[in-house]
Amino acid sequence: MKKTKILFVCKYNRFRSVIAEGIFNKLNKNKLLVAKSAGAIKGNPIGENVKKLANSFQINVKSKPSGLSSKLMVWQNLTIIVADDVPPALFNKNKKYEKRVIIWKIPDVQDDKIKSMKKISHLIKIKIEKLLLDLKK
Repeated sequence: MKKTKILFVCKYNRFRSVIAEGIFNKLNKNKLLVAKSAGAIKGNPIGENVKKLANSFQINVKSKPSGLSSKLMVWQNLTIIVADDVPPALFNKNKKYEKRVIIWKIPDVQDDKIKSMKKISHLIKIKIEKLLLDLKK
């Protein structure tokens, strides 16, 4: 079995994709599955509430957001769009190179409140648990 390199993408890489990467890395026990995250647009520094939320989930998140790059696009073989505000057309060439794209239409938070972020993070966690089961097959 070859290595599956997953790239979680949201709009700015400030919340949804970094939380997805952190939860995935915490739950994943298979060394053939690796994950990174990026934003369609490189966002501002990651906020304190995202860091507090990550601590409550006991996950690590990076301190600076990353934007999509050629290097990441070549590296990944599975892109998961963890957003409802990122155009899937950005990844149209993935099929040409036999790379998969999965779309999770997860909304962004409308405020920077932990309560709102927790709801979305739990949704992401459920999706990741299902993904890990599907990747075992």
